[in-house]
Amino acid sequence: MAKTITQEFTKGLWKEIPPFRLVLGLCPVLGVTTTMENGFGMGLATTFVLVCSNVLVSMLRNIIPSKVRIACFIVVIATFVCLVELLMQAYAYQLFITLGVFIPLIVVNCIVLGRAEAFASKNKVIPSLADGLGIGIGFTLSLSALGAVREILGTGHVSIPFGPLVTLLDTSWYPAFEFMVKAPGAFVGLGLMLCLMNLVPQK
Repeated sequence: MAKTITQEFTKGLWKEIPPFRLVLGLCPVLGVTTTMENGFGMGLATTFVLVCSNVLVSMLRNIIPSKVRIACFIVVIATFVCLVELLMQAYAYQLFITLGVFIPLIVVNCIVLGRAEAFASKNKVIPSLADGLGIGIGFTLSLSALGAVREILGTGHVSIPFGPLVTLLDTSWYPAFEFMVKAPGAFVGLGLMLCLMNLVPQK
């Protein structure tokens, strides 16, 4: 049992890491990763919703009628998204403003809805918790890594989540690639990281 739970948790950290292995949830991956802090914040918000919705869907899996299960899953997910919005407005307002519409869009994030349908609705609470936590942490690490790469290449510094701004490259001699913190840079950064992931074996 413990081995199974460990496997469900660790798969989301590498083998099934959402943006790079499953190629899911690309909307926030491309939209909010202009800085490491933005990526980290979006990842935390998604992880919270993912874990809570997985647990609740698993608890209600024998009660929810199969014909309306998707609608019920969306209601559950939307409830936790509203809670995240309120918490961010209260304790991380600037990040909430920066992320903007991407917070409400967690409701229809294919990762969250997909885990509810493919895993939580078919498994018990503890494995569903481990699945949601692993996938969520993997998603957070992916967004943070892509945000850091784009920010460093585009500006020469990196914004540590909820910490100081750290300068890594002196732009007086380093010609910063400003397009990396714009829309084209998201596609270039994601493409490069997908390439690197495919060079590394899954096992």
